[in-house]
Amino acid sequence: MPSLPRIKRTRPRSSDGEVLARPEPRVAELSANGLTWIHLDAPTLEEAELLQRRFGWHPLDLEDVLSRRQRPKIDEYRDDGYLFVVLHFPVYDKRIQRLNAAELDAFIGQDYLVTLPNVELLPVTRLFHRCHEDLELRAQLFGKGSGYLLYHVLDDLFDYCFPILDKIGHKLDSLEDDIFEGRSDEVVRDISNVKQEIISYRKIIKPERPTLRLLERYVERFLPQELELYFDDIVDASERIWDILDNYKEVVEALEDTNESAINHRQNDILRVLTVVSVILLPLTLITGIFGMNVHFPGFATAAAWWGIVAGMVTLAVGLAAFFRYKRWL
Repeated sequence: MPSLPRIKRTRPRSSDGEVLARPEPRVAELSANGLTWIHLDAPTLEEAELLQRRFGWHPLDLEDVLSRRQRPKIDEYRDDGYLFVVLHFPVYDKRIQRLNAAELDAFIGQDYLVTLPNVELLPVTRLFHRCHEDLELRAQLFGKGSGYLLYHVLDDLFDYCFPILDKIGHKLDSLEDDIFEGRSDEVVRDISNVKQEIISYRKIIKPERPTLRLLERYVERFLPQELELYFDDIVDASERIWDILDNYKEVVEALEDTNESAINHRQNDILRVLTVVSVILLPLTLITGIFGMNVHFPGFATAAAWWGIVAGMVTLAVGLAAFFRYKRWL
């Protein structure tokens, strides 16, 4: 990919005179129709300072770019002619197997767009590569101003959000099937994981909604007049995502309640059976206790007495079981 001119610096030397290699800045840029797009994942301090000196950004913006986490916001520098935008988007972290927030820092000027995500955002990377390889697409996207290019970057990012929602919806459908197939104990952890994903997603999208409404107003001066309504589509996409998340939140809470009810119902069935067994055994234990006393009773030490006691105990147990069955307690 084309890259910015490298700044020549004196290489540091070790104590034995050996030249120590320094990593080169990874800044890559595309230009067409007087507009430049620079894209860089997780910029280092040297790379961020290089861009700051080139475009004259405020030092506080540089601190925001290098900080680990910033809230979604828009800073307008009307005198300097640029906007600084911080937005968050969901990404799946395979290391912890959880949904996490990726931060996109963007600088929008009249003749440039700089995108600096803190981790790789595949939709932005793919769009950058497509513009690099397809000159016609680059001319089309770069020919209507930096605001129009930013719109396509955000549009691809929000389009990428919906497949994640579809996966969560599929998990909810699978959980519903598992609950009604009697696998309530097995899906407790799955419900917890899906609930955590929905909560994480909501934490990402909720503070971003007012920021997008502000962006719609601030970015107008970087758009041709006939394209000012384009960012309405971005705002609508964020509202659709929020509505879906609200629906998923209600669904997962209902599934959790249903699963707990199913588990409690099964436990109640088990306790009812154990209680019935205990009630049946109680008079039998009383009988064996009475006849087990060291006293003489009619038929003592005879086989007929033993069989009579056993027959009475069996009859009593069967009678109690039949009574409980008649009462529908079994």
